[in-house]
Amino acid sequence: MYRGYDIADLAEHATYEEIAYLLLEGELPTGDELAAFDDELSARDLPRATTIVIDENAREAAPMEMLRTAVSTLSFGDPAEAAIDRASERRKAALLVAQLPTIVARYDRRRRGLEPVDPDPSLSYAENFLTMLRGGAPTEQEARAFDVLMILHAEHEMNASTFTARVVAGTLADLHSAVTAAICALKGPIHGGANERAMELFEEAGDPSAVPEVVRKRFDRKQTVFGFGHPVYTTMDPRAAILKKWSRDFSVEGGDPNWFAITEATENAVREQKGLWPNVDLYSGSLYRYLGIPNDLFTPLFECSRVAGQAAHVLEQHADNKIIRPGAEYVGPGPRPYPIASRSSSGS
Repeated sequence: MYRGYDIADLAEHATYEEIAYLLLEGELPTGDELAAFDDELSARDLPRATTIVIDENAREAAPMEMLRTAVSTLSFGDPAEAAIDRASERRKAALLVAQLPTIVARYDRRRRGLEPVDPDPSLSYAENFLTMLRGGAPTEQEARAFDVLMILHAEHEMNASTFTARVVAGTLADLHSAVTAAICALKGPIHGGANERAMELFEEAGDPSAVPEVVRKRFDRKQTVFGFGHPVYTTMDPRAAILKKWSRDFSVEGGDPNWFAITEATENAVREQKGLWPNVDLYSGSLYRYLGIPNDLFTPLFECSRVAGQAAHVLEQHADNKIIRPGAEYVGPGPRPYPIASRSSSGS
């Protein structure tokens, strides 16, 4: 649920722009409110400090390294960089939603030796990103699939990266600092990188018939099979069910290997061998692949979506702040005296 709305209804009917507004404002936008928000999201161009970092380091930096550093530079020229009042942070939140896809697309094209494609304010969020990344307009189905991917990753309560953002915000640090810290948490493979790792298994198998043995060997070696299990769900992640349908739809067009069939074979093998259910990461990987998106951009795109939810949490934290300082259970030795005599004799 996002703000009381069933995720299945939102994935079927809404756009990512509407979801970002819903998370930030608490209500779905009216027509006029959505038009005004679209105007805010049209500010997709990057400041010079950010383009310099991307252009000069794209060939050496890994995708999440680049995103982490580039997001930090977005605050350099902000007139209210340190401000944490709602109006300032709400403005900065819209800019982050607008600019993160430009960072990812520019980085990918620069590292491949291609000229960046400038953002087009006349296009939707999904159409604009895929055009910037690939250099040509997506089909209507491709744009809608990307929209659904962004919708389904936009918020998921107190996950590791969002919790990190709230801890940083709890110190009264600004939004850019909180989001940069969240990206650092998302960089870990058991949080944001799971769909990339799942795709590596699919590539290793190469064919649905090979999947059961690949999965069995991984379990025998005590290795994690990514894309399964979740601390929130005891059955199939509802987001996974939606993405499974989209992946199946794209597989109908053919192509070899059949990523959907391999993914479904993995779902069946893991359930038979371990009784685990898929989470959102399992089918998102194959769907991203059908859209022509490289594996190592999966996690940066996770952040492009999730930044709306993270920003909403930061706004909420700052509206009624108390520093987040968990207690710790000490497990070391009990009270003991300082060894004055022995240390004095060793010193002489």
